[in-house]
Amino acid sequence: MKKSCLFKKSALAAMVALASQQALAAGFQLNSQSATGLGRAFAGDAVIADNASVMAKNAAAMALFDEMALSLGVVSIKTMIEVKDAEYTSAAGSTHSANYDNAGSTSYAPNLHLIVPVNDKFAVGVNAYTNFGTKTEFSDSYVASEFGSSTDIKSMNLGLAGSYRIGDQWSIGAGLDIIYGQGKMKRATASGTKLLDIDADGWAVGFNLGSVYEMDENNRFGLAYHNSPELEADGDVYKGGVTYTDDTLMLPLPDIWELSGYHRIENSKFALHYSVEWIGWNTFDTLTAKDAGDIKKYNWQNGMHYSIGGTYYLNNDWTLRAGYMYDTSAQDEITSISVPDSNRNWFSAGFTYNLTAKSNIDFGFTYLLGKDVEVSETQYFTPDGSVKSTLNATTHANAILMGLQYSQTF
Repeated sequence: MKKSCLFKKSALAAMVALASQQALAAGFQLNSQSATGLGRAFAGDAVIADNASVMAKNAAAMALFDEMALSLGVVSIKTMIEVKDAEYTSAAGSTHSANYDNAGSTSYAPNLHLIVPVNDKFAVGVNAYTNFGTKTEFSDSYVASEFGSSTDIKSMNLGLAGSYRIGDQWSIGAGLDIIYGQGKMKRATASGTKLLDIDADGWAVGFNLGSVYEMDENNRFGLAYHNSPELEADGDVYKGGVTYTDDTLMLPLPDIWELSGYHRIENSKFALHYSVEWIGWNTFDTLTAKDAGDIKKYNWQNGMHYSIGGTYYLNNDWTLRAGYMYDTSAQDEITSISVPDSNRNWFSAGFTYNLTAKSNIDFGFTYLLGKDVEVSETQYFTPDGSVKSTLNATTHANAILMGLQYSQTF
């Protein structure tokens, strides 16, 4: 890094929105682009630029590198989702307990980032990381399975970006995001009657813009905007006893703004950093297919992330970090056991160990603590609503995230 100066519509999104993926971030956003960021609750991630993974948050920060930089790693996500105090009334009118100990799972999100400075003004970069990914499954015998069942999600983001240094203090950047997603979702009654079955995949292209302002060597700010695409995904949709072959699922993904700051105390080993992020979840109101029509209403609200962290440069070999994030729920009045969203707290810690002067490994750990959410759902089996089942419950979702990463400059 320079010593003088140092950011849709898809079957995937549809599946994630219907899934119990919520132990990651509000809505179906997934923060897994680096183990370094994970260790500080992603505080300051749009400007710190301690390795190449910064390009996933702010393309302009690539201008802070004067050597080719590579980072690659993986983040494991263990979700713990509980349905408690649950009372289920079947279509026949019988009432049952519908508690479920753990509808979560463990998934892995790999990432790779490469920044190549062209000269003292331009830099380019490519990366690949996971936007969304989870596998959530209620057992086939779950008494209220029409409200849960199973979801299997995979996605990949391929990015291409460039940065330009305007002067000693300002840098700008821009990039393209090519997103591929695939997913499967099933909803059925405990007796085996199929209600919904979706299997589809698709591609979309979005873009991002960013800027960095450097007050001096120890103080800088980053501002980034991510425009999310409206991705259409083709696949088969079974709904209401009808199979719609080669249907198209349509869903808008949220735009994201992020402001980050980094401040290293002069003549000190300590730095403070923070981020404020706005996520435009109000675009996600209804999951719709062109032929099958409306599948489910959500009416989500815009979300916010507030994070603060600290880095301690212990010595030439070790860097220690920690952070906290408060993450607001995307859900508003409509709640669901299949989307146990809530306001949540991130408690994070991590370290960097320098293997050589130009290579290091990072480890990050986060315990994500959600809150209890009251849920009241109804499944209608007839158009006039005369035959229906209901579920009243409380959901709670926690998660443990761990990341390991290798970085090197050339």
